[in-house]
Amino acid sequence: MGITEGPRSRQRARAERAAVDKFERRRAEIADSALVTLAANGYAHTGLRDIAQNSDFSHGVVHYYFSDKLDLMQHCIRQYKQDCVKQYDEILETATTSVELRDGFAEAMAETLRDESTLHRMWYDLRNQSMFTAELVGVIKEIDLLLEQMIWRVVERYADLADSPPTITSPVAYALYDGLFLRSLIDFLAGDLEALETLRRECAALLVRLCP
Repeated sequence: MGITEGPRSRQRARAERAAVDKFERRRAEIADSALVTLAANGYAHTGLRDIAQNSDFSHGVVHYYFSDKLDLMQHCIRQYKQDCVKQYDEILETATTSVELRDGFAEAMAETLRDESTLHRMWYDLRNQSMFTAELVGVIKEIDLLLEQMIWRVVERYADLADSPPTITSPVAYALYDGLFLRSLIDFLAGDLEALETLRRECAALLVRLCP
């Protein structure tokens, strides 16, 4: 006969779960607050004290929830990119034709370039830094895979709607779109506002070429 969990055990388990949830919520709040400073200054020029000075959290609080800058940076970029990927889910769910998907995806890419350019700059800064900082490799590979899967979902859905199978693989599709986005980001940060329309046009055209 099995042992039935008593009221005290259940109460203790709920309390432990609540404590974990509260801890993770606070980490998420600090990460959101830190994103602005990290995006503005970059990895090399930002410490926990800088983040604390530009947020509602003291240096002691930041250090309590994150062991060091690397720990916080990893949490920030993971949290941000996961939110980015979710932005495309609605497009995938609501598009009923290949044209709707193509145009909606291209517009979303241009919008995120316009509205979140410094955050994307932070991502590429971290990705480059991972070639020198071994501790970053794991989270960078994790996020790269997440972004690749997002791009591939768009390609596969477009292929289904257009009734035309893709001619490339998932890694190639991601490399092509990542290259387009990075070039447009560099141009946009340098003051070229035409980069937005260029990215919109080329994202749409590339999707058609991938599924001819």
